[in-house]
Amino acid sequence: MSGGEPLVRWDWIGDHAGELADYTGAHLRLGLLPVLFGLIVSVPLGIACHRWRWLYPPVLTVANILYSIPSLALFMIFVRYTGLTERTVLIPLTLYTLSVLVPNVVDGLASVPEPVRQAATALGFGTVRRVVQVELPIAVPVVIAGVRVAAVSSISLVAVGQLIGQGGLGYYITRGLQLDFPTPIVTAIVLIMLLALATDALLVLAQRLLTPWSRSKVTSS
Repeated sequence: MSGGEPLVRWDWIGDHAGELADYTGAHLRLGLLPVLFGLIVSVPLGIACHRWRWLYPPVLTVANILYSIPSLALFMIFVRYTGLTERTVLIPLTLYTLSVLVPNVVDGLASVPEPVRQAATALGFGTVRRVVQVELPIAVPVVIAGVRVAAVSSISLVAVGQLIGQGGLGYYITRGLQLDFPTPIVTAIVLIMLLALATDALLVLAQRLLTPWSRSKVTSS
């Protein structure tokens, strides 16, 4: 990069707008699918941990150990089994979400007032129906708080996957470094930040739509 060259060349961005949109879509998919898969695993696992408390400590320990492994090292481990494919990024990122989502599911269920459980049981709700129709809806704010953290973290970590050729917008970061050309690097960083902010905002909106009673509490107060 020469001293007089601008940090961002807008003509380059215009020339690569279509390509940037494709990589942005790929990045978003790689970032959000692990959160979806993590939820699919964490909700039943969190319910089990809440019901059988002895199960929670070992599950949390394993999740935290997995989260402590550097992402690149975990990618390299899975490369041996899944090759240079999207699965090599999706599986580790899904495992990372568990350390956030499982505790939030457990905490969300623990936040359900005992009188509410007793009332549901008195109305004839079985265990499964009570959990699905009563406890999980009440736990939604706590669970979504964890989803927000997991989603932002996952979107940022996707870029590391470019080291195995599956990094979405991370492609422009490595390409810019190779060419000593800052425009694609800055563009990729800004787009990743915008994806994280937009995702977080949509999750906040989803929480408001799923918990209308929380809005009425705020209004009444």
